[in-house]
Amino acid sequence: MDASQKRSPTPLLGVLISGRGSNLKAIIDAIAAGRLDASIGLVLSNKPDAPGLDHARHAGIETLVLSHKDFASREDFDRAMVKALSDRQVSLVCLAGFMRLLSPVFVDAFSNRILNIHPSLLPKYPGLHPQQQALDDGAQVSGATVHFVNNDLDAGPVILQREVPVLVGDTAQTLAARILDVEHRLYPEAVQLVLDRLR
Repeated sequence: MDASQKRSPTPLLGVLISGRGSNLKAIIDAIAAGRLDASIGLVLSNKPDAPGLDHARHAGIETLVLSHKDFASREDFDRAMVKALSDRQVSLVCLAGFMRLLSPVFVDAFSNRILNIHPSLLPKYPGLHPQQQALDDGAQVSGATVHFVNNDLDAGPVILQREVPVLVGDTAQTLAARILDVEHRLYPEAVQLVLDRLR
């Protein structure tokens, strides 16, 4: 057996989205540029009109829409997502603007294999509207965090963080835009770091 046969197969990512999918696009671009050694096995959305689905389709990536409204419970919805991702042998799940809380059914199925990106320096400003939270707090610095997902909101172990200064005159929108630029570089870097640990 030569070295090429011993090399582990390219890991498959599953990316969950609900909206524009800009972090999904950043991951797709990082793979195309050779900065991320992975492939995306499935992009799953709970919303059929999520603009991010187009990023996947243009890149030739399989997409699947599962509406949470079609399931009797959060757990039933999560079981359907687990099955879809497991059927495609996904190694790592990346949340990219997925606006649903995951139940233990999902978290336990992919224990230590779910990543999320959040626009603050966790543990500061978890939950919704973290940019506005930072402004209301008079913070001089905010940023982005990639972390593992556990059963507590935005509380899993941190993988990578990067600071973004809060500027005089910032609004939640201007701060969010600058943090998003950092997110697009940080997320693929963190995904690669986790994949290297898994190998």
